[in-house]
Amino acid sequence: MDKKLRIAVIGAGIGKSHIRGILFNFNTELAAICDPDVERINTVADMYAVDKSRVYTDYKEMLKRDDIDAVIVASPDPFHAEQTVACLESGRDVLCEKPFALTLEDCKKMLDAEKRTGRHIMVGQVCRYAPGFVKAKELVDSGVIGEIFYAETEYAHDYSKIPGKTVNGKVFKWREDPLRHGVLGGGCHALDLIRWIAGNPTEVTAYANKKMLTTWPTDDTTVCIMKFPNGAIGRTFVSIAVKRDYTMRSCFYGSKGTVICDNTSSHITLYRTDLEDKGQPFTTPIIINIEPESHNTKAEIEEFARLILENKPLRMTAYEGTCTVALALAAVESTKTGKAVQIGYDF
Repeated sequence: MDKKLRIAVIGAGIGKSHIRGILFNFNTELAAICDPDVERINTVADMYAVDKSRVYTDYKEMLKRDDIDAVIVASPDPFHAEQTVACLESGRDVLCEKPFALTLEDCKKMLDAEKRTGRHIMVGQVCRYAPGFVKAKELVDSGVIGEIFYAETEYAHDYSKIPGKTVNGKVFKWREDPLRHGVLGGGCHALDLIRWIAGNPTEVTAYANKKMLTTWPTDDTTVCIMKFPNGAIGRTFVSIAVKRDYTMRSCFYGSKGTVICDNTSSHITLYRTDLEDKGQPFTTPIIINIEPESHNTKAEIEEFARLILENKPLRMTAYEGTCTVALALAAVESTKTGKAVQIGYDF
């Protein structure tokens, strides 16, 4: 296809990964970039040789351009709803970074705007594009490990090592927003992953503590225990204060085998009971090599472009993003009430 999707990016932090994804895809081109921090946006513009006429500190001014087809909203979480709605209303499709929003109210605002404007929203749950998780999903869906009876995912990160965002000389610690509980802000990766592969949980009970980031307004470590419609159970561990390397290691246990995977290794491990018929113990691990790609924004943006340019179906819709937020908020509610919380997905 000769036509390229002209994409603008709001947010020059995690947005740098999206800029690279745009530049590395054959069917996309970078139309403009925006960030309120003058020094940061100019540094990023120089890094990627972006003409200064395409650099903005005000996204509303950027949206006045007539050469933008779509926008990636990669700003801090509290701004997702406002900016996504504005982009939709300006006639652009949107790829909004995770978490979709910090409240269901904001999620619904974006869902309503999508319906009202007839535009599309994709949510940036990038685990769905990490090669290890993609392969795990393929194995589960093919029936290789049978019916899942237990699944576990995790999000292990150390936020104490991540500096706040500096905006024109002032430090903005958006990760410490009281609404941005670790389960929602980062843990949404692991919760979305368990939903994607094992299905939508119907109930969650969660326990949390704050032993590490004691000055933060939210708990730093949470364990979520979930029930699934087919009787399966699951667990998601989230910590934003672990003293180890970053990982989202996940395991899926089925009636015919097990898959162990993560987002940073060069392989995943498979166990299959059907190998017993061939004289090989099912406990023999099968190593499946994959290309490690923790944040595969290139593949994410390629799907976003195909959605618009070729009218291809989209996997990570605004509805899917809202479902993940609903699960995360139910888990947070459980940590506060000490009770199991039923999860609804009717938005």
